[in-house]
Amino acid sequence: MNSKKRLVVSLSIFLFVFLIGVTGFKILGGREWSVLDSIYMTAITIGTIGYGEVHDLAAHPAARTFAIFFIVICLGTIAFAVSSITAFVVEGELKNILGRRKMEKEIAKLHNHFIICGSDETAQTVIQEMLLTQKKFVVVESSKEKLEELADLGPILTVQGDPSEDSVLLKAGIERAKGVLCSLATDEANLFVTISARSLNPQIRIVAKGLDLQSHKKIIKAGADGVISPSYIGGMRMVSEMIRPAVTTFLDMMLRERDRVLRFDEVAILPGSPLVGKTIEESGFEEKTGALLVALRRGGAKAFDFNPSKKTHLQENDVLVFIAAPEMIQELEKISGASGL
Repeated sequence: MNSKKRLVVSLSIFLFVFLIGVTGFKILGGREWSVLDSIYMTAITIGTIGYGEVHDLAAHPAARTFAIFFIVICLGTIAFAVSSITAFVVEGELKNILGRRKMEKEIAKLHNHFIICGSDETAQTVIQEMLLTQKKFVVVESSKEKLEELADLGPILTVQGDPSEDSVLLKAGIERAKGVLCSLATDEANLFVTISARSLNPQIRIVAKGLDLQSHKKIIKAGADGVISPSYIGGMRMVSEMIRPAVTTFLDMMLRERDRVLRFDEVAILPGSPLVGKTIEESGFEEKTGALLVALRRGGAKAFDFNPSKKTHLQENDVLVFIAAPEMIQELEKISGASGL
């Protein structure tokens, strides 16, 4: 029995013993004993306070005999309750409860964050990248032991539960989230999470892991915006390592460097942005932040304009692709007005 269950049992026994005391003193005390008298006698007996008796027990031999046995029972109950409370505190259950409440409050404050469903090797890679790039996220995992293991990666907000259940996703703040990443053990599990997430937030972006290439279309139909195959990505990485080693080395340095984190990242020109109508040169992106503008995609278009001209005018819903550090992206979002939305 863990300390939490032991504490509940001890408190239940304590309440039961208290009720026995009140009932016993009331019945054996006769009419002259009120319910309040019986409660008082029970309280001072359990508390071993030693105040005077409400009524002289010498006139009630049966009540005195009951009091003797009741005192013995109370001593055992109190000893069990004290040891249970001590174990509850020492083993960290109280700390865990307070920590969970604090974490729930922090999750409730999140907006435009990401929800990572699962904690396998793929999910751990996602978590490490989120930490490095200073993104806001919550991990949802049904196993308590796996969540405890994730603590070694850094400060992580977590929700314990089945991510396919609506109530669990709501605890993770899915109605306020920006995206969901599904990295569970099976394609079926990722499919169920996709359906739940899409129903709770029709606007959210969903990226799921697909182990079987044939399941990708089904997951897309269920509402995912993208499906990633670890085996396919691994194969492409092997080919790149063979035929373009300099490029892969460059990308590896970007991903593995810890002193300075650089990533390909994007900033959107949202409706109402102060940059709408300005040229790239007038925006001063590179001069103000040091970020390198790589490409531009017009709102709604699929094609990219690589190394766009400085004279290019920015429009609503344009997406700019940069090579930048996390702090540069944060500054770029401030310039574009996206950070306040």
